[in-house]
Amino acid sequence: MADIYELSVTLDLRQDLSDEEVTELRWHLGLGPEPETLRIVPAFPVVVEDENGEPVVEDHPAPLLGRHEAAWRVGGALVSALVEPERSGNGPWALTVRQEVHPDDFGLTGALLGWLATKAEDRHSPAPGAVHLGWTRFYESDRCEPLMVRDGQVVWP
Repeated sequence: MADIYELSVTLDLRQDLSDEEVTELRWHLGLGPEPETLRIVPAFPVVVEDENGEPVVEDHPAPLLGRHEAAWRVGGALVSALVEPERSGNGPWALTVRQEVHPDDFGLTGALLGWLATKAEDRHSPAPGAVHLGWTRFYESDRCEPLMVRDGQVVWP
């Protein structure tokens, strides 16, 4: 049995994202190169064995929502897309993501989703302190659950 969840995000982001934010977000979505400095999710700790067999923590940055391939467990395709505001400068950034995520990755993925919630247009906030990002679904279920950020924290299943 696998502990895989489908993560679906459909979000409009405010148009005032900085160039650095867009570059890093594009990297996380598998749409661009890794920036020199990571600020949204600054560290990717991984425990590995050193030459003496002792555990050490190393930093291994990897895009969090960047798979573009057939899904392993949830069926269909894994995708991420970010569409710029209209050329006139009016309108939001449009973000759509469909990925598979394991509970072991909820921490880092949650950090990125929490940041996205701070950039979401107001219409995604159904109540004070809450932002609706999309949906999650356990891979064996046919029922989707709302994906919310409440008071800066992702509410995982």
